Amino acid sequence: MYCLILVRHGQSQWNLENKFTGWYDADLTEKGLEEAEKSGELIKQLNIEFDTAFTSLQKRAIKTLHEINKKLGSTITQITKAWELNERHYGALQGLNKNETKKKYGEAQVKIWRRSYDIPPPPMSRNDQNHPVFFDIYKNIDPKKIPDSESLKDTFNRAVPYFKKFIFPELKVKKKIIISAHGNSLRAICKDIFNISDLAIVKLEIPTGNPIKIIFGEDLKIENYEYLDKERAEKIFTNI
Repeated sequence: MYCLILVRHGQSQWNLENKFTGWYDADLTEKGLEEAEKSGELIKQLNIEFDTAFTSLQKRAIKTLHEINKKLGSTITQITKAWELNERHYGALQGLNKNETKKKYGEAQVKIWRRSYDIPPPPMSRNDQNHPVFFDIYKNIDPKKIPDSESLKDTFNRAVPYFKKFIFPELKVKKKIIISAHGNSLRAICKDIFNISDLAIVKLEIPTGNPIKIIFGEDLKIENYEYLDKERAEKIFTNI
């Protein structure tokens, strides 16, 4: 069986505070930890022995994977962390309250920045001490590769090539894989594997802490998929 689990990290502190988080390394809230633990419980019920896992460099995704692995009895020993799976960089919006930003720029403009496929928010200045180039967790990344702002398309253009080069080949040898990442990096991956159009992808919202199970057939075509927490499931648009 070819099995892939996608899970968006549990609620972070900046999710709770309704802030644009992006590459800021926000921690999980108590609710976020509970969501991560529940994700682990739901995944454990599948009775699948997972071979490997991938996550970003951000603690909210790493801790979510850690809690899942604890529920699985720490059976996943091969874990890869990659900046390519990071959340989308929200540029100059990073750290701003979303409601206050709507008041400042107008709801229509903020909607374009948040939900359009290829229009990024205003860039963050490289002199801003809150820019990711100043964060220790990114010190081993070539600064030229660290963005000042990203659209979902930009996120797609880093996350999907990584997925195709390092993760999909693992599926080809029938490995069972978990990816613990972020709303936008997972939306980008879903866009690719579900062949979601540029128009439809703006409607896809992945809930925190609700794993998506995807089963592939022998031809590596998707056979079925589902959210494990049915009460919090969202529709995955596959053909618009």
